[in-house]
Amino acid sequence: MDRFNNARNRLSDCLHRKNAVNDLLAKVEKKTKIDRVNLVLGIIAVFFLYLIFGYGSSFLATFVGFVYPAYRSIKALETLDKKDDTKWLTYWVVFAAVSVVEAFTDIFFYWIPLYSLLKCVMFLFLMSPTDPNGSMLIYERIIRPYILKHEKDIDDAVNTAVDLAGDFSEGVKKKATEAAVSHFSNKED
Repeated sequence: MDRFNNARNRLSDCLHRKNAVNDLLAKVEKKTKIDRVNLVLGIIAVFFLYLIFGYGSSFLATFVGFVYPAYRSIKALETLDKKDDTKWLTYWVVFAAVSVVEAFTDIFFYWIPLYSLLKCVMFLFLMSPTDPNGSMLIYERIIRPYILKHEKDIDDAVNTAVDLAGDFSEGVKKKATEAAVSHFSNKED
């Protein structure tokens, strides 16, 4: 119970700091006569219930994994501190890896009870303000060793893909130019 009360007190302290969100909460608290901590806890409870039972809950979990990190990434880009840039770039590498894996495994995982809730909790773990956070741990223990082990093969594949894309682009550009010249030269006749 002490752990819950400590968390509640920290939440209360956070919700009483001066900022636009807390100003809005103060207005809602005044109109509804419901303590802002209880309001936020209620919103969190409804959110988690929706993740368990709601339609489109997988999208909501992904949305949670996008909104705050995107905002923090933009803020990080506006600072001179390289550490926050590295933190959020690492998050996006892990987020992309998770998204690619999920694209192939979602058909199986979707049937797991509480899948969307687990997905949301995973994204919260990845973006947690701890040091190191989940994305740093996954990057350092899984992604980085894999990339370093296969770096030459990956570089070769990327270079081949870039060359093919360049050749394709040049071919399309050439065909488009020929088609445009042909079209306009026929109009002049």
